[in-house]
Amino acid sequence: MPEPIAPSFTGAALDNLGVHLHDGVGTLRVWSRNASSVELVVFDATDLDWETAQAPLERRPGGVWEITTDLLQAGTRYALRVNGPHGPGNIFNPETLLLDPYARGLAQGDGYEEWRSVVITDGFDWGDVRKPQTSLDRTVIYEGHLKGITKRHPDVTPALHGTYAGLAHPAMIEYYKSLGITAIELLPVHAFVTEPRLLERGLTNYWGYNTLNFFTPHNAYASEAARKGGPEAVITEFKGMVKLLHEAGIEVILDVVYNHTSEEGIGGPRSSFRGIDNALYYRQQADGAYIDTTGVGNTVNTATDAAARLVLDSLRYWANEMQIDGFRFDLAAALGRNAQHEFDPEHPLLVAIREDEALQGVKIIAEPWDVGLGGWQTGNFGAGWSEWNDRYRDRVRNFWLSDIDYARRASAPVGIGGFANRLAGSANTYSEERGPLASINFVTAHDGFTLNDLVSYDVKHNEANGENNHDGADMNRSFNHGVEGPTDDPVIDTARRKAMRNLLGTLLLSAGIPMLTAGDEFGRTQRGNNNAYCQDSPLTWLNWDHEPWQKDLQAHVSLLTRLRVENPALRPARYARLGEHVPGASVMDWFDQNGDTMEVEQWNDPRNRTLQYVSSSVPENAAANRILLIVHGTEAPIDVRLPESVEGATGFVQLWSSADERPTVDEKVYEPGAVLPIEGTSMRLFEVIGDTP
Repeated sequence: MPEPIAPSFTGAALDNLGVHLHDGVGTLRVWSRNASSVELVVFDATDLDWETAQAPLERRPGGVWEITTDLLQAGTRYALRVNGPHGPGNIFNPETLLLDPYARGLAQGDGYEEWRSVVITDGFDWGDVRKPQTSLDRTVIYEGHLKGITKRHPDVTPALHGTYAGLAHPAMIEYYKSLGITAIELLPVHAFVTEPRLLERGLTNYWGYNTLNFFTPHNAYASEAARKGGPEAVITEFKGMVKLLHEAGIEVILDVVYNHTSEEGIGGPRSSFRGIDNALYYRQQADGAYIDTTGVGNTVNTATDAAARLVLDSLRYWANEMQIDGFRFDLAAALGRNAQHEFDPEHPLLVAIREDEALQGVKIIAEPWDVGLGGWQTGNFGAGWSEWNDRYRDRVRNFWLSDIDYARRASAPVGIGGFANRLAGSANTYSEERGPLASINFVTAHDGFTLNDLVSYDVKHNEANGENNHDGADMNRSFNHGVEGPTDDPVIDTARRKAMRNLLGTLLLSAGIPMLTAGDEFGRTQRGNNNAYCQDSPLTWLNWDHEPWQKDLQAHVSLLTRLRVENPALRPARYARLGEHVPGASVMDWFDQNGDTMEVEQWNDPRNRTLQYVSSSVPENAAANRILLIVHGTEAPIDVRLPESVEGATGFVQLWSSADERPTVDEKVYEPGAVLPIEGTSMRLFEVIGDTP
């Protein structure tokens, strides 16, 4: 097999961009192919408006400009001035002070655009702590906002509320471990800013999808003590957070936004790329008009060597210097667009992210779409990538919510076949080569209704965002169970709680990688706001004062994550093949409510929304294991006969039931052929005991 050809952007010409200290001086390298001059500007350490020195950079091959000078020392505040030709695509302005795209530290002055780059010296004592390297099949992701998770936690030191240090506080680590999650996926922590339009409305960009710099941790998430200590202290606090989480066996995954920057459309802020080489850093038409596939005004042009290399270098920095375990790529389809702006699953950048030696062992997760033409690419990323599976999300929501809503007025619109496919690993979406672990299964995420709101609201309520409720998704596949929002009706509340248990049970018992949204484990609400990107308030901060039903729901999640660990049959790494022995797969046998093998016509019959399936692991790194799961998807109760044709099975021991308000232990052994009454819209999980064939 021939050696892969290295992409052009990994060549030596683009090595060592940014500042590198050596021999008492610093070397700064900046890429700008179209510039006619680049100048280094140095500022006073405390007055960021006071220029103390200037020095020109010299042009080098490959569009790189370089200077070696003793002006650059640890802690130096600096900026760039860049001049060049005018014309379509070029908007140079030598009066504008620009950030170094590779700056590893930032300092902010008084104004919105008063940012300066800061020279950083890398270094941290990691001791004997190493990355947990949790296998994909054992991974359970907890997606949340760094500030929101701890901002109101009563056991976290107040000075650490909403900070890097707070996220790794002993009280939080104890909680993560009790919940059974293995990785925390953080909404963006790269340095970001709030859009001027939000500032005008008195709001803020809470989520952080508006990146200012790709190498610097967001300053506002550091403790006050670290912020006063400067950029180096902020980095140290960030690394300390990672170290403590790693000591506890918990991985850190970052949601990264390389598809666009905070410079917005033409006429927006000019902080870095736009002033350094606008024509090549951003996707444009021939007349200089931006091609926007991200919905925020600009799209980074990863068909350009320098832009692709910047993404790769940023990932290398976070994965190695900051010891990050994985990345979730926001609007990843935008990164895979070629020079013709079409998505290519073998785009050199996507391949490099997967194959780069410095990124081996790092989890790579795509949000597999953007808003451009041909932007929906679920299932189309290459081997080695996992993807947010929106098809899973939609089918699971439909089955437990919108189908039930529809059935109350008529009858269930579809059968159980599509749901079963998602439960079993989405083989109709991902290739055999990629397998079920290509699927990041989720029911909710930061974007959209919370789990509680999903079962409590039929429509969004985003008035607080100041956009006349026009923002956010209109199609939510939610079901309020009869009343919009909070209610005192005990029947409705009971139905809502069971719906949440069904959704969580499906998520944590499905083949694939489950992603739980922070707070869903105890039923948090955003009062119907399904687009709370600009709400930095108690609306979005997790409330840790829980009612009894919330503690019960959390107990279900802890039990389900434990059962997932204990039962390899629930987490296959590969798809089974009929008649073949595939180590790491799970062989699945499907039965109807009578315990008979499912017939072809039953799969899509709307009258048949009950199934049983036996999943049998094919041992690779664990003992053989078998489970039986019963799914009943109508509100009328039903009697189910346990299958008698499961080879070697002598009985079934119940492990979990969504019908229980609080998990109960049932050690009774049910014999094959036993008839069990099953509550409406519910699930029951059993361990199959007996001789494994």
